[in-house]
Amino acid sequence: MKWDWSAVSDFMPYFWDGLLVTLQILALGSLISFVLGLAWALLMRVPSRWVTWPVGAITEFVRNTPLLVQLFFLFYVLPEWGVTFSALTTGVFAIGLHYSTYTMQVYRAGIEAVPVGQWEAATALNLPLRRTWTAVILPQAVRRVVPALGNYVISMLKDTPLLMAITVLEMLGEARLFAQQNFQFTEPLTVIGVAFIVISYLASLALRALERRLVH
Repeated sequence: MKWDWSAVSDFMPYFWDGLLVTLQILALGSLISFVLGLAWALLMRVPSRWVTWPVGAITEFVRNTPLLVQLFFLFYVLPEWGVTFSALTTGVFAIGLHYSTYTMQVYRAGIEAVPVGQWEAATALNLPLRRTWTAVILPQAVRRVVPALGNYVISMLKDTPLLMAITVLEMLGEARLFAQQNFQFTEPLTVIGVAFIVISYLASLALRALERRLVH
């Protein structure tokens, strides 16, 4: 096997296009998973089974079915019902929805870890429920769960290649396209592998820095 640096050079325009798409998926998918996961966690604390039962059923169904199946359903089945989105929009929503069921459990653990005395203090101060959550409970809960949330961001990054199945050309999709056009697989796939390692490492460093900042 001979390594061809010219193939790497030719592949770089494809790589940058794929990297941009991958980072878009990661950023928007993370935002959806964090916001929706928090919403799920708060809804599960509503003292009504008419709320908690449907939320629990939906999140359990999403968490226990493969992301790839969800991607196919959203991209190929929903259009038969008249609901159509672009491949990128579908992929971002699917990955955000899927991981929101995991971040929900992270938020739940963080909320339950807040000392009971904090709730009692908020009650003694006669704080409104909304103020209790936004000023007392959630700031403490989120600070506790940042490492776990960060780990799911890295997991989302590793799952972005699945979106290639619905024609999204992220990094691996661009590498595959280049390889099929030029019959050179080693160079583009190696570049993509290294890119995933570097991005994951940088994300872990950023996560550690954020964790240290929150602790202090």
